[in-house]
Amino acid sequence: MEPNQALHDFLLQKAEVLTDEWYNSLNQHDVSGVYAATDSEVVDHLKAQNYEFHKYMRQLFILERDEFFKQINGWIINVGRDPQHLNTPTHEIIREFMRVREQYLDFLEEFILQQETPVSRDLENEWKRLLIEVFDEIMFKVTEEKSNQLNRKIDHQRTVINELSSPLIQLSNDRALLPLVGNIDTERATAILENTLKNCTEEDIDVLYIDLSGVYLVDTMVAQQIFQLIDSLQLIGVSSTVVGIRPEIAQTAVQLGVDFRNVTTTATLSQAMAGQSF
Repeated sequence: MEPNQALHDFLLQKAEVLTDEWYNSLNQHDVSGVYAATDSEVVDHLKAQNYEFHKYMRQLFILERDEFFKQINGWIINVGRDPQHLNTPTHEIIREFMRVREQYLDFLEEFILQQETPVSRDLENEWKRLLIEVFDEIMFKVTEEKSNQLNRKIDHQRTVINELSSPLIQLSNDRALLPLVGNIDTERATAILENTLKNCTEEDIDVLYIDLSGVYLVDTMVAQQIFQLIDSLQLIGVSSTVVGIRPEIAQTAVQLGVDFRNVTTTATLSQAMAGQSF
C-alpha cells in the first residue's frame, strides 16, 4: 500500500482514540471556557467537533493542500463562530490545537515504527513539516474567524447603543425631544443624524428640541454634525431648537470658531417650549 494511503488508514483507526485521549487530558490543565464545560450537551458537542476534525485531518495525506482546505473550511468557520468557543480565551484555543498537534506527531512516530518497510527520513520530515504547517494555518484561520465574529458582534452592539443613546421622546402630537448625554464622537454624531431624521419622518414631528445639557465635550466635527442635523431637519420641515448648552461647551465652541448665532437656542426646555429664546 502506498505510504500516504497507509498513514490515512492508520489515522482513521485512531480518530476516536485521539478524541478520547485529548478530552481526558483536559483536567490536567488549568482550562476555562468550553474546555471546562460540565454540561453534557456542550461536552458532547465539543467531542463531536474534535472527532470531525480528525476525520478531515486524515485526508491531509491523500489530498492536495488546496483541496484539503476546501474540505475543512466549513469546520473552521463553524468552530470560529461557535458561541462556546467565542466565550473561550483565544490563547486556550491555540493551546489545545498545539496539544492535538503533539498527538499527531506522536501517532506519526508510532505509525513509522510499525511499518515493515522503513519510511525514509525525507518522507518522515515531509509528513512532520506538513502537519506543523497545516496545524498553524488552521489555528490562524479559526482564531481569525473568531476575531471577525466578535468584531461583528461589537459593531452590532455599537449600533444598538448608538440608537439607544439618541432616543426621540414625543412630547405632543408634533413636538419631540432629543436628549443627548455624554461625549459625542464623530461616529455617534453620524448615528444621531441618521436616526433622528428617520424618526422625525416616521413620527411626523414638526418641532424638535435638541437638549445638549448632558453633553460635556464637543469638537469641531461634532459641532458640524449638529449643524448638519439642524439643516437637514429644516429640509424635511422640522424646526429645531438647541437647549441647555453648558458654559464649557459654549466656551469651547467660541474657541473653535463655531457660530451658533443663526441657531435658535434656549437655556432650558421649558423656555424652548414657551418660545423664549435668547
